[in-house]
Amino acid sequence: MLSDQKVIVVMKGDQTGQELLDEALRVLDPNVIGLDLEFQEFDLSLENRRATNNQVVHDAAKAMKRTGYGIKAATVTPEIKGDVGSPNAILRREIDGKVIIRTGRRIPGVRPVAGTYSPISVIRMAVGDAYGAKEWREGSGLDEVACRTETIDRKTCRAVAEFAFMHAKKTKAKVFGGPKYTVSPVYEGMLKEEMDEAAKRYPGVRYEPQLIDATYALLLNNSGDPMVIPALNRDGDCLSDLVLQMFGTIAGSESILMSFNDNFEPDIVMAEAPHGTAPSLFGKNLANPMAMILAGAAMLTYMDDPRATNASRAIYEATIETVKEGIRTSDLGGSATTTEFTNEVIRKVQTKIEVWKTLTGF
Repeated sequence: MLSDQKVIVVMKGDQTGQELLDEALRVLDPNVIGLDLEFQEFDLSLENRRATNNQVVHDAAKAMKRTGYGIKAATVTPEIKGDVGSPNAILRREIDGKVIIRTGRRIPGVRPVAGTYSPISVIRMAVGDAYGAKEWREGSGLDEVACRTETIDRKTCRAVAEFAFMHAKKTKAKVFGGPKYTVSPVYEGMLKEEMDEAAKRYPGVRYEPQLIDATYALLLNNSGDPMVIPALNRDGDCLSDLVLQMFGTIAGSESILMSFNDNFEPDIVMAEAPHGTAPSLFGKNLANPMAMILAGAAMLTYMDDPRATNASRAIYEATIETVKEGIRTSDLGGSATTTEFTNEVIRKVQTKIEVWKTLTGF
């Protein structure tokens, strides 16, 4: 199980990513949520990753393995070959991350696409598949051929399937979708095999497997039950962006990376926003901090402490209520600044926690 020590590894980032992390940390301040947290900071900005030749990323990963918790700002991944590359790839590998979960949910006052109102969680494979695959080209001219060798492993497939059914049971959702196992029975079929086996272990969870192309199509006709969709790495990356945008904005939900112990219980939790650094918004105080704020709230749910659970609930409720009351950033049709949005969330969180302390004693 996760460590009881409430030490959070804070991974600083680039541009708007860092600005939004600062907003999330304002909400997580012990004076706001009444929870004694310690923050260990690591500078994962592009400049510092280059200066340390990525050593700072490895150090942050080691720290998360000690504490069990991390929150990360969006970072820039340079496109130049031979540069420092993606810190996310290093972090996922170092902490043995298996699953990324992103949940699209209705945002008050924002009309979802195709009448989609129930939550949709994408349980994405965090490693392997098209990411980090070996690539090369052969031949020349019109005869040139591009090749790629991709791999997935049984343990990661099992983690994705097991957590998908576990999450569906917890949220009273159905497990829906899946890989293109008919075209790729050996490769993509491995995840389908694990989904089928997990379904046997969770007989009370509705299970409706679909091919990935049918999953995309059927999403646009869904307005009923909450769903949990297990997916390969590449499929899940594309699918989660679509799902979040269906609910109004990619900045409206958190992204959680998890590693697991031998019993497939969360061992390390790293929270972040699913979006990038938004350089066009940098320094303008206009970006939506919802995703980063909710990332902090989600991380708290994995701490074995009723005060952390209360704080998480308070942050979720305060964030949604702030939007409902019309205090919204421009991507949601409002005029609030980043700071104004966070200020209102903080005010509501403090009020809720104070009231709950009066009623429950903690």
